[in-house]
Amino acid sequence: MRWRNGVAAFAVLCVGVLGVAAFLSPRATVAGGPAAQQTDLVARGRYLVISHDCGGCHGGGSDPAAAGWLAGMTSPNQEFLIGPCGTTPGAPCFHTRPRNLTPDNTTGLGRFSERQIFNALRYGLRPGETPDVEITSSTPGQSNFPAHPKYLAPPMPWTAWRHMPDEDLWAIAAYLKRAVKPVSNKVPDSEGPPDFWASGYAVGKIGPYPAAAFPTANERQPQ
Repeated sequence: MRWRNGVAAFAVLCVGVLGVAAFLSPRATVAGGPAAQQTDLVARGRYLVISHDCGGCHGGGSDPAAAGWLAGMTSPNQEFLIGPCGTTPGAPCFHTRPRNLTPDNTTGLGRFSERQIFNALRYGLRPGETPDVEITSSTPGQSNFPAHPKYLAPPMPWTAWRHMPDEDLWAIAAYLKRAVKPVSNKVPDSEGPPDFWASGYAVGKIGPYPAAAFPTANERQPQ
């Protein structure tokens, strides 16, 4: 098991260090029609999934040829313990489990749309409890944002991913839905508080989206 104490710690975005082959080029340009454009989109998504270490939690590490690539938790050793139990004996912790990201219709992302996956990456919303609609606000009850949002369990670093460009998030969704082979692997639901982590994801704790304009009080114009 891997332990994380509190919400702030799991907002860190881990970036893998890779030798990037030609197929992984983040800005590959492919001329041609829709088929070529889809190949380029999926290649971009694949690059982002590998370089942002999705497989570090969801299976396969940084190797898309590895067994269990993005298939989710297959061993209790892949669970996370979220809370103070790591430093305070007897204190409670929630067990959270990396989900199956392959497009299996029953146990993975197959039953969700690319829009629902996009909303999960941008807003941290669980796709199974969020309608397939365009969301344009992160304020509960406004612009299709759920009045009572159910957030992804930590340590999913969506609080960092939400600042990625739209086209990058769409590319990730396309890769997961169109280019990963489905694997049947039922991962038990993660544990969590009754508010589905809403109190931990308050703006005062994770900052606003979009981020504050540059320069903030901590920044300056290039010298």
